[in-house]
Amino acid sequence: MEFIWFILIGLVAGALAGQIVRGGGFGVVGDIIVGIIGALLGGFLFNTFGVSTGGGLLGSLIVATIGAVVLLYGIRLVRSA
Repeated sequence: MEFIWFILIGLVAGALAGQIVRGGGFGVVGDIIVGIIGALLGGFLFNTFGVSTGGGLLGSLIVATIGAVVLLYGIRLVRSA
């Protein structure tokens, strides 16, 4: 059951990040991939800076979305260079 929540949070976070950065999503599979990688990146960044969101579903979604936004901005910077 935890795996399903992980996929759903990745999907929502990827879709939100796509809307914030690009103005559109990447499709279901693309949003899941962006969201999952963003969740890992966001977790790393939040732990590095000692920031806590308090856990739970909303905290996980916030961390994953922020990580996905950072990921997409990083990809945009690499592509434009």
